Amino acid sequence: MARMFRVLGFWTLVIALMAFAGDMYEFALLFFVQTAVFFLFGYLNFTERTYMLMFWGYMVVAFLGFTYWSVFEMGMPV
Repeated sequence: MARMFRVLGFWTLVIALMAFAGDMYEFALLFFVQTAVFFLFGYLNFTERTYMLMFWGYMVVAFLGFTYWSVFEMGMPV
């Protein structure tokens, strides 16, 4: 399970680099931070249960943030 967090770190790094190349600096910074956290968690060797709980916590926070942003921060389409 620790290896999967390193895989998540790799893919968030790829997304961050593509965002940085596309001049989306805030988006890239968000994914660089996620990359660092995923790599850090990947090398801490927690139990599989802990990794699953951290992943589901991450998913809840990510989906709540996405929902908040898309409903309250984005303007209505014209």
